[in-house]
Amino acid sequence: MNHYTPKNFMLTQTVGFALVKARNLIVAEMDAALKDLDITSQQMGILLSLRQGSATTPFELSKLLGIDTGLMTRMLDKLEAKDLLERSRDAEDRRVVNLTLTEKGVEVAAQIPEIAPDVLNARLRKFTKAEFEELNRLLRKFSGD
Repeated sequence: MNHYTPKNFMLTQTVGFALVKARNLIVAEMDAALKDLDITSQQMGILLSLRQGSATTPFELSKLLGIDTGLMTRMLDKLEAKDLLERSRDAEDRRVVNLTLTEKGVEVAAQIPEIAPDVLNARLRKFTKAEFEELNRLLRKFSGD
């Protein structure tokens, strides 16, 4: 079924526009909340992924977070400059770069779960439990998960 046609298409009325607007709101609010930790919401994703063991290489992080490799490299450079993570060559395959959180990175990552839920809960405050679950279901369906 086609939901859009040339006759009914209006950019500001599309699902894509609404998703981008929602994402931008969350990013701005999350960035403000994380300011005291001196990280951004994108950097938060990297730190939490490393903390949880969801990814251990730049390639895995790029794939998991949907960030192109060039931007990923720049973000890793910033996190390394802040002494939040370390890069090391894999012992078995020198082409592979492994990432680990530093002690400071572990401390910063541990504080994120105290901050991030408040930001998301504030944005979701008008949703019922059923609406929240339906939103998650629909977003997973939209993403193909």
